[in-house]
Amino acid sequence: GADVSADTTPFFSDDNEGEGPTDNGVVSPQPEEEESASGVSDRRAKVTVIVLCYINLLNYMDRFTVAGVLPDIEQFFSISDGKSGLLQTVFICSYMFLAPLFGYLGDRCNRKSIMCVGIFFWSLVTLASSFIGKEHFWALLLTRGLVGVGEASYSTIAPTIIADLFIKETRTNMLSIFYFAIPVGSGLGYIVGSKVNDVAGDWHWALRVTPGLGLLAVFLLFFVVQEPKRGAIEARPEHTLHRTSWMMDIKALCRNPSFILSTFGFTTVAFVTGSLALWAPAFLFRAGVFTGEKQPCLKVPCDNSDSVIFGIITVVTGILGVASGVQVSKKLRTRTPRADPLVCAAGLLLAAPFLYLSIMFAQASTVATYVFIFLGETFLSMNWAVVADMLLYVVIPTRRSTAEAFQIVLSHLLGDAISPYLIGVVN
Repeated sequence: GADVSADTTPFFSDDNEGEGPTDNGVVSPQPEEEESASGVSDRRAKVTVIVLCYINLLNYMDRFTVAGVLPDIEQFFSISDGKSGLLQTVFICSYMFLAPLFGYLGDRCNRKSIMCVGIFFWSLVTLASSFIGKEHFWALLLTRGLVGVGEASYSTIAPTIIADLFIKETRTNMLSIFYFAIPVGSGLGYIVGSKVNDVAGDWHWALRVTPGLGLLAVFLLFFVVQEPKRGAIEARPEHTLHRTSWMMDIKALCRNPSFILSTFGFTTVAFVTGSLALWAPAFLFRAGVFTGEKQPCLKVPCDNSDSVIFGIITVVTGILGVASGVQVSKKLRTRTPRADPLVCAAGLLLAAPFLYLSIMFAQASTVATYVFIFLGETFLSMNWAVVADMLLYVVIPTRRSTAEAFQIVLSHLLGDAISPYLIGVVN
């Protein structure tokens, strides 16, 4: 029998697996038949992905709304870059520390219920954060930290539901659609945040957009999404899924080199994107002030045009990067089983010089800076869907939420939990 504690237990179907007759001459089921094993119809499965994408988009839209109005927040509370950098850091820290709890629950409890409760709580806390006065910056830090509760409940679980609904190339395609929501949501956060701030003349209103949309997400989750059977769609009849203890799950993940190395690689992406996401609009604004193109922000509302432009760049580069990463990986899989990690590594190596050049050209040419940021973000975005797909095919179904949580903790602990604050302090 196979070792149930090992992540190499051969229950999966991957792109390299043959689909011909079995040893007994019985033809393997076609994808349409296999998908019914999840207990969810093909149509409902696709609608589920749309709902999950909508919620993922909301998560990232809320996360980067603050970055879109950061100069206004600094002016309103009269705080330094170091303190404003804490807004992202406290959120990431709570998100990071709660991820293991939700990963544990996600592998053992009803995932739909966990997400409903988490997103409802996130919506209420986000709304509460929009009513904080200028004497209570600590309260804004507290509420931004509590927002991490809702996002941790979702991010550790949603990809595992997609994994239980689809297999092989269909799963890769659905994951790429799901991860399109990250750059699109992030970009919308900058754009909507800055535009609502301009119209209302008050940055607080920027934080009142996503809570209502979050309650709609809870409604859709409750009435539309159906909980699939764990691992049923990819399990072979001769293998049975066994639930193991949390410690056994962690030990197995630590002995899984593909998972560990891809997680460390993704941590570098998190470090760069975390600092870039919070500070790029402010950096571009200050570069404009230095060159004389813009006036300093002496009272709110500030000039947030850079947030809008950076938001548009983030949306476009995210779509291009995720799509190109997935397509290049699919092409290379026919030549090498190491296609996915090679694509991720190439994306990082290509992004580095362009991001460096964007900093060097900031005081000389705004257009050149935007071009280099565009290229750098495109190559960075090649990692999102590919890393997620790697995790799902190297980890068995009963510990995938735990693996998602493990990856979240490590990538944030060494990545975007510290990079926004460090950049703020250096500033």
